[in-house]
Amino acid sequence: MSTKLRLEEFRAPAKLKLAAMWTSLMFLYIYGDYFYLFQPGKLESMGAGEVGPVNASDAMGMAAISMMMVVPALMISLSLLLPPVLSKWMNVLFGLVYAGILVWTMPGTPLFYLAYGAIEIPLSLFITLTALAWPRVKVGAA
Repeated sequence: MSTKLRLEEFRAPAKLKLAAMWTSLMFLYIYGDYFYLFQPGKLESMGAGEVGPVNASDAMGMAAISMMMVVPALMISLSLLLPPVLSKWMNVLFGLVYAGILVWTMPGTPLFYLAYGAIEIPLSLFITLTALAWPRVKVGAA
C-alpha cells in the first residue's frame, strides 16, 4: 500500500497576509513609476513640477506626493506591529483610499501604466477584504 503525499499548507495569519500584499503593492507602485519616467518628455515635465494630478513645484505639492508613498510603505510594517483592531481598520481605510487614488490617477496614462493599475486596484481592494474578513477567536473564561 502506498502513502499519498501532498504539499503542506501554511495558513498565514491576517497580519502577515496584509503585510505581504502591501509589499507587493509597493513594488508595483515603484516599478510602474520607474518605467513611467522613460516616457518621452516625462522628466522635463517633472522638472517643471508636473507630477500626475499634483503640482510638485512647491513644498506642499512634494509633501503630498511623498505622503502618497509613505503611507503604503509604512502599512507593510504597521500591518504586523499594530494591535489587531487598529491594524484591521487602517488596512480597510487605506486599502479603499489607495484604490480610489489609483482610479483617480489612471485616466490618460500609457497602456503599460493601465496594466499596472489593473493589478494594483484589485490588490488594494483585496487588502480591504482581507482585513474585513480578519479571523476571530473565542475569548472568555476557561
